[in-house]
Amino acid sequence: MASSGPTSGKKSLNTVTLLFKLPYYTQWGQSLLIAGSEPALGSWNVKQGLSLSPVHQDNELIWCGRVSVAAGFTCEYKYYVVDDNKNVLRWEAGENRKLVLPDGVQEGDIIEIRDWWQDASEALFLRSAFKNVVFNATEGVKKEPQSASLNKSLDPEDIVIQFVISCPRLESGSTVVVTGSNPQLGRWQAQDGLKLSYVGDSLWKAICVLRKSEFPVKYKYCQISQAGNSSLELGPNREVDIDLSSPKQSRYVVLSDGALRDAPWRGAGVAVPVFSIRSDEDLGVGEFLDLKLLVDWAVNSGFHLVQLLPINDTSVNGMWWDSYPYSSLSVFALHPLYLRVQALSDAIPADVKEEIQQAKKQLDKKDVDYEAALSTKLSIARKIFNLEKDKVLNSSSFKQFLSENEEWLKPYAAFCFLRDFFETSDHSQWGRFSQFSKEKLEKLISEGTLHHDVIRFHYYVQYHLYMQLSDAAAYARKKKVILKGDLPIGVDRNSVDTWVYPTLFRMNTATGAPPDYFDKNGQNWGFPTYNWEEMSKDNYGWWRARLTQMAKYFTAYRIDHILGFFRIWELPDHAATGLLGKFRPSIPLSQEEFLSEGLWDFNRMSRPYIRQEILEEKFRSFWTVIAANFLNEYQKQCYEFKEDCNTEKKIIAKIKTSPEKSLWLEKEDSIRRGLFDLLQNIVLIRDPEDSTKFYPRFNLEDTSSFRDLDEHSKNVLRRLYYDYYFARQENLWRQNALKTLPVLLNSSDMLACGEDLGLIPACVHPVMQELGLIGLRIQRMPSEPNTEFGIPSQYSYMTVCAPSCHDCSTLRAWWEEDEGRRSRFYKTVVGSDEEPPSRCTPEVVHFIVQQHFDAPSMTFSH
Repeated sequence: MASSGPTSGKKSLNTVTLLFKLPYYTQWGQSLLIAGSEPALGSWNVKQGLSLSPVHQDNELIWCGRVSVAAGFTCEYKYYVVDDNKNVLRWEAGENRKLVLPDGVQEGDIIEIRDWWQDASEALFLRSAFKNVVFNATEGVKKEPQSASLNKSLDPEDIVIQFVISCPRLESGSTVVVTGSNPQLGRWQAQDGLKLSYVGDSLWKAICVLRKSEFPVKYKYCQISQAGNSSLELGPNREVDIDLSSPKQSRYVVLSDGALRDAPWRGAGVAVPVFSIRSDEDLGVGEFLDLKLLVDWAVNSGFHLVQLLPINDTSVNGMWWDSYPYSSLSVFALHPLYLRVQALSDAIPADVKEEIQQAKKQLDKKDVDYEAALSTKLSIARKIFNLEKDKVLNSSSFKQFLSENEEWLKPYAAFCFLRDFFETSDHSQWGRFSQFSKEKLEKLISEGTLHHDVIRFHYYVQYHLYMQLSDAAAYARKKKVILKGDLPIGVDRNSVDTWVYPTLFRMNTATGAPPDYFDKNGQNWGFPTYNWEEMSKDNYGWWRARLTQMAKYFTAYRIDHILGFFRIWELPDHAATGLLGKFRPSIPLSQEEFLSEGLWDFNRMSRPYIRQEILEEKFRSFWTVIAANFLNEYQKQCYEFKEDCNTEKKIIAKIKTSPEKSLWLEKEDSIRRGLFDLLQNIVLIRDPEDSTKFYPRFNLEDTSSFRDLDEHSKNVLRRLYYDYYFARQENLWRQNALKTLPVLLNSSDMLACGEDLGLIPACVHPVMQELGLIGLRIQRMPSEPNTEFGIPSQYSYMTVCAPSCHDCSTLRAWWEEDEGRRSRFYKTVVGSDEEPPSRCTPEVVHFIVQQHFDAPSMTFSH
């Protein structure tokens, strides 16, 4: 038996016994324990928590544990599933439980606490998207004390029952009662039931005294609206009973009954980039303040959610390439493209107003002219800044903004100045400023420098972007519309973040995705991968800061490529495609594994396999020109790449700059692709940091290098390939995600959704379920293997479903451009043997949209 610190060795203090009970089915080798905020529960050290023992009761497995504490004991706690060594396997979702004992507890009393495991699906509604936006039912409701007082003295036949229920989805103005089979609970008459008091965190409590003879008691919770209408919770009656045969009976029973049982909430929303939200006020591109109009439209359409693409500054290259929203210059700064210059001041001079009107006429086109819109806005903003900089920058509002954001704002402003001064965002080209330091930064941004106004201008723009987006976000909350942001998986290698925090990134690598149905060469996004080991040293402070910043505007967010928090597809920085990568972290194939199977020729398996017959087949009569320019013959009819073209990026550079370029000018694309095929014609990738470790090349059976091996070698490679990609990594990837994702989720109160598309390890969906992460289901990008189209009726509740997303073409474009898939969809999903219409007719759209509306998914987005 554990005991709390305050009671140890001091018998003069009143002590009581807490008896915890929780029904939960475990697997062999698993057990439950409680860890909490007080020493009696391990002070959040799980290995020192209160271990529970299983007891079979009817058809349930009840986990029980006792602990002695002082009569005035309070704590927070949580249930954990652990293995035999008390390693955490999973923990319950939701906020920490709060235990406050009822008033009147006496020396020696037993307080029985009957809990229910907090499921992730229930905990979702405790996030700000629902708690503060969609429902927000307890705003203005008087909050009662956590402890409850008894109005009578107890006799031996009395049992004190405390009812506790979570009701995050109450209608505004509603109250909660418990009604049941005995008089104190109203004999099933809701209006006469026991009224509960709101105690905060969506919890409602009430206490009553029942006689032993009244047990068992059946009951249910009930909502009563402001108009007096009652709504009984769904499901069977709840029941509380006591063991009258026990010599030591519980005097107090706390019924922590989980969440009020209601029909699954479902909502719909729209996903749109800000630049597409056009209005009469914008300057050639959608702006943050245009979100108000979109929110109004969403309300009128019955939508509860507006989802945006990333909105951070991406001004890396100074051209239209920067319109790609997932390559951040800064993960904190907002994009100046979305600034409304008319809202910068109430006193804009007439000539500047005229300039704005002329710019509107020039930029008001169907397509966004990214470069013109951005440069025009910044030019106008500078003129207004020069007129009112002292007024704005000396205001209390701006000073507060600067104080709260200086950690990222000052480096961002300095970076923008240096980028423009050196005419490149590649900070390795900045001379003495290429290495960031706080001392250099303070000198660079200090008053008295000739460029100080340039620095202050970037402050000014970010301040107004913050004010305008905050205004739009507050409007969305007021209208009960969830504003959902996007958390990109990567940052541009030439960014503020890689300049300020270089140790957090593996700058000699690139992030991507392995080959799939849509791209047989994989994807190479160019972002450096993360140094998770370094990030963990401050408990992932950079990530926590990102989420804290996002939560200023959003109540929900999408985690881009959530698979990257389990493992990332890491490529060398000299790669141009996404094919020759490996997973990080991962357990590689060792040299010993191959030797034990009789495979020893590692050069044959890990170097490009180039033979004369392969060259002749691929390049026909042109093969001799290719061989002369790009290859060396190291053995008769055996070739290897020359040093100046032995990587994908070197091949691209040589093709562009070679004196022989005129020979292949018309065939440049096919030659590049052919050379890439040769370079990628391997079955193993040697680890650049340990030459005795190897990674199987993705889809290695597609290579002639594999086909020309003996059958024994092929069989060994097939088995090790499957083991590497689909077996040996699962526990490693699960543990990796459980280190990082909880930090993100606990950094804010936002509702988190994970983009779980692509090659999905088996561990991903269970972890997302445990952590309360909502998944994404795109019908044309199903997560199930060997499946071409998802079936919305089979989606799980904790998902967002959509017919398309920004990673694929629109529904109409897909239907009309891809005849083969259109026909297969019509046959397998629609269930028709007829020829599908070539146009995306209203009937086709209605069928697909209705499928998604009827899906069990929590949210339908389009």
